[in-house]
Amino acid sequence: QVQLVESGGGLAQAGGSLRLSCVASGRTFSTLVMGWFRQAPGKEREFVASINRSGVIKKYADTVKDRFTVSRDNAKNTAYLQMNSLTPDDTAVYYCAAQTTTSPVWVGVSQSSFGWWGQGTQVTVSS
Repeated sequence: QVQLVESGGGLAQAGGSLRLSCVASGRTFSTLVMGWFRQAPGKEREFVASINRSGVIKKYADTVKDRFTVSRDNAKNTAYLQMNSLTPDDTAVYYCAAQTTTSPVWVGVSQSSFGWWGQGTQVTVSS
């Protein structure tokens, strides 16, 4: 079992920034691929970003590329999502997800690729 706890959500103005954190426990963090997803009101959950075990390989949704940065600190068992240049369209509940893998290069981008999920943190961006 992997437990994931997100934090860092809140209210931001358009053009502002927020940093989300996701602390993982229950498994050796460096064996986990980490992902971020979001679900806006009335919409399906969608992929935001993901990062491989070492932190070298990262993938982003086109809608957040060049604005968001995913990272991780394996010594702190924590993944991060730095969100800059926020717009109201970024308003959503943001979820951290994790999946164990033996591959040093695999990075998942679909919800079905991840077996463990956090409870979510609300991000609201005002115009």
